[in-house]
Amino acid sequence: MSLLSQQSSAPATRTASPARILIIVCAGVVMASLDLFIVNVALPQIAVELHEPSLGALSWVLNGYAIIYAALLVLAGRLADQRNRKSGFLLGVAIFTVGSAACGAASSVPMLIAFRLVQAAGAALLTPASLSLILASYPAERRGGAVRAWTAAGGMAAALGPAIGGLLVAASWRWVFLVNVPVGLAALVVGWRQLPDVPGHPGPRPDALSALLVTAGVGGLTLGLVRGDAWGWSSAATIGVLVAAAIAVGLFVLHCLRHRNPLIEPALFRVRSFSGASFATLLFSVSFGAMLLSIVLWMQDAWGWSALRTGLGIAPGPLMVPLFTFLVTGRLLARYGPAVVIGLGASVFSLGIIWWALVVQEQPDYVAVLPGMLVTGIGVGLTLPSLMSTAASSLPPSSFATGSAAVNMLRQVGFAVGVAMLVAVLGSPSGAGAELAAFRHGWYATAAAGLSAALAAIWLRRPAARPAPAGA
Repeated sequence: MSLLSQQSSAPATRTASPARILIIVCAGVVMASLDLFIVNVALPQIAVELHEPSLGALSWVLNGYAIIYAALLVLAGRLADQRNRKSGFLLGVAIFTVGSAACGAASSVPMLIAFRLVQAAGAALLTPASLSLILASYPAERRGGAVRAWTAAGGMAAALGPAIGGLLVAASWRWVFLVNVPVGLAALVVGWRQLPDVPGHPGPRPDALSALLVTAGVGGLTLGLVRGDAWGWSSAATIGVLVAAAIAVGLFVLHCLRHRNPLIEPALFRVRSFSGASFATLLFSVSFGAMLLSIVLWMQDAWGWSALRTGLGIAPGPLMVPLFTFLVTGRLLARYGPAVVIGLGASVFSLGIIWWALVVQEQPDYVAVLPGMLVTGIGVGLTLPSLMSTAASSLPPSSFATGSAAVNMLRQVGFAVGVAMLVAVLGSPSGAGAELAAFRHGWYATAAAGLSAALAAIWLRRPAARPAPAGA
């Protein structure tokens, strides 16, 4: 059976309306996305209360989550495709909720790091299973809108992380983790009763070597990128980890091309809409990750704002994401197609960052920053949901979770590349003038990455190639 013919399969039998299913699974995705960025603002308080002065040790509270989350996504997606998707989602939510409660009760930094890894494993399991449930529950003609809503929820949660974190840290850093517990428990109870039983597609177990290679490759790549600045970009540790990761990824690709049971079906990447959207997602995520970190660093370090004030200052941008996703993006996609909308959105996003480079000064001036904040939010609302819906529309039912996991893995790698790029460009400037110049260079580099995503969208203008038959 070809991928194209599989895609036309009827949606699974439902026990709840598709809209209700979307709301339930978005609760899990919001938790996972929020935890990528919400913890940043809590680190100073964690350092004091847990008596850990080492920034290097504290950084693993953030890095450990990002590395494990990215590394396990594809394997978790493949497992979700072969098993009951409802069970996979609920298991992921349960693991994440238990990990969150344990993080909130941690009495040392090593304990906190260990429980963050548990959180990441749960997030990696629930993310592809959640999108798979949505794709299986909606008819083909409505899947694009549902995926855009799913993406908007996750993107808004990630961008609002500093704001929500600032509010919670005002009470205690533990609430950054404990806030997930009631949400997770509610998602488990409602999900158990309302989510449909979507059976998996039986098949051979995922190839162990493929799983090991992709986990090691993506984990090593993310590790090298997030730790490169601390280790030194020319150090033996950084170079060794990145080279080993590149070798593992290369071997994974070769293994998938030759193995009769590949972890990711190569035919997926012969579908132009999937491969083009995946590549553009990687580039746009580089820009998005660098943008979010840059404005947080500028407000807190250069302007001396508190975490709460910084989070509230960032909030208007993320609020543009659902507004444009639900009111504008779908209509533009229907009229002009994904290439135009993605190109427009990435360009608008980049213009917002260029605005900061041109108008931001050493003295705090939020009025000057706000237009760029709103414009970048509009760009995200146009681009990210369009990318995910374009990629997801190409997926056959047997690869709903695996394909979406591959795209989300590229998003996480892109975030790590963007952070590493920004840190490398900023360097260690001395003095206010040098700091402003460094940030302007960082903003121009970030905008260039966004514009490269706009250029990559041109690939989506060409006619889609017919996928090869499965097993060919």
